[in-house]
Amino acid sequence: MAVQLESFSASGRLTRREFLWITGIAGTAFAVGCMVNPVTGKQQLMLVSREQEIALDRESSPHQFSADYGPVQDTALNQYVSKVGLNVAAHSHRPDMPYSFRCVNACYANAYAFPGGSIATTRGLLVNLNNEAELAALLGHEIGHVNARHTAQQMTKKMMLGIALAIGTVVVAEKNKKYAPLAAGLGAVGAGALLAHYSRNDERQADQLGMKYMVRSGYNPEGMVQLMEVLQSMSKRKPGFFEQMFASHPMSSERFVTAKSRVTTLYAEKAKLPFFQERFMDHTVKLRRLKPAIEAFENGSIAITKKKYAVAETQLKKGLKLAPRDYTGLTLMAKLQLTKENYARAELYAKKAESVYPGEAQAHHVAGVAELSIKRYEEAYADFDRYEKLLPGNPNTLFFKGLSQEGMQHKRQAAFEYQRFLKVVSSGEQAGYARDRLVSWGFMKEPAPATE
Repeated sequence: MAVQLESFSASGRLTRREFLWITGIAGTAFAVGCMVNPVTGKQQLMLVSREQEIALDRESSPHQFSADYGPVQDTALNQYVSKVGLNVAAHSHRPDMPYSFRCVNACYANAYAFPGGSIATTRGLLVNLNNEAELAALLGHEIGHVNARHTAQQMTKKMMLGIALAIGTVVVAEKNKKYAPLAAGLGAVGAGALLAHYSRNDERQADQLGMKYMVRSGYNPEGMVQLMEVLQSMSKRKPGFFEQMFASHPMSSERFVTAKSRVTTLYAEKAKLPFFQERFMDHTVKLRRLKPAIEAFENGSIAITKKKYAVAETQLKKGLKLAPRDYTGLTLMAKLQLTKENYARAELYAKKAESVYPGEAQAHHVAGVAELSIKRYEEAYADFDRYEKLLPGNPNTLFFKGLSQEGMQHKRQAAFEYQRFLKVVSSGEQAGYARDRLVSWGFMKEPAPATE
């Protein structure tokens, strides 16, 4: 079976290390990894199986959805997005994947897909669409990435280069501090590692597949062109607004021209297919009422990242005046107060967010950090414990639970949490702190000095 391998080294030749690595996996990886691409029908080297795609998706996607403030609480809207997505997915090359679709509460504009078929659009993007055909185009594009296995391809390339593949942790720390406020609720787990930064060729293929799938599903292909027009218009109105989306989905005028050409040539006979604008408007009426608040929250979020805290507070207050029970707005305001070291106010806003959306994890983590900062250790532990029950798998939570138990003078319980943390994270300032505590308390032996 012939397999085409891309060159790995700059010279175009395999290095000795690369050759040994590849030949070392020949007995297993090539036996499993030579697969038929579901879109092209051609053999390709793939070291990530369908089952692994699904498993990685299920492990990581919940953390990304929580980082984006969870699915919107408008159940009817999520059911609508899911219905459109499942319809399009049923007409794809991989209809048997366990697809799931949702609109998440994040206010920035983006859409993304995990390799096992978990797909999301942010409300910051959905609120700017005009009809169901545009939504079908958006979801079809993401389904295209899943069908072409673009994430699995990138993972395979990294594995072939010997790059460790792991959904790791990013523990945020400041020098000489036990913890940093913004470690709360910013994802912390590297779920974004599975959100591929697609190449232009990947994007072109996803466009092609997305249009094919939406047309098969009964939508006017012009919806893809209109979607691109919406994206271009938004990027012109708000420079920087699309930085995150265009980083992972590089846009180009060539893609737009190609989409227009396909509408008038390949799909010319489909010009009378519907857009379902009225149906879209009916299902998004509540969301569109929130548009001014969503834009204010996004402006506030951008200002926080630029450390323009006065501007951020003004924008977040504006948004909360329009939507006082908005989970994203309340959580963003809590994060802002953390950065300003107004811990009591941070706790107040985080607790309001918890009451609005008790089943979403992020606000519990933010509240825990605020409480930890003002030495309310029992309350902090309760919030971190609640977070872990809702969203297990974030090592940072274990470290914070250890700090909370230590603050309550519960050495044995603190040691238990630090030991759990060190099983996942072995290096860094927090790991060093946890290890020092365990040694000083007699739960761990002093590491032997390194020998030359």
